[in-house]
Amino acid sequence: MIECIAVGLGGFIGSVCRYRIGLIPVNENTVFPIKTFAINIFGSFLIGVITAAAMKNHDLDPRLILFLKTGICGGFTTFSTFALETEGLIRQGNLGVSILYGVLSVVLGICAVFAGEILTNRLTI
Repeated sequence: MIECIAVGLGGFIGSVCRYRIGLIPVNENTVFPIKTFAINIFGSFLIGVITAAAMKNHDLDPRLILFLKTGICGGFTTFSTFALETEGLIRQGNLGVSILYGVLSVVLGICAVFAGEILTNRLTI
């Protein structure tokens, strides 16, 4: 039961952070969904850091890892919004932007996980 509470509390924090970032004013004249893109890339980097830190430090409480990875990162990043925005771009006739958004999100998201792990492995945690 404590694991569910850890994930729920982390999800609350991640979701609120994602919501608050969504309120940041950006140039709304751009078609590219920059806020969701940035959230997903940063979240990918963060989960890479957390994963590498957990692998380096076996003394970390598994509930803390659940709180951080499944809770905060899961609540913060937003694949469903990514999918909805991509579908919206296609419906609006922005096929090229939707392809760019999809490819960049996946490729840079994976690169961000690697970057987070590499950076963390070079640091002493």
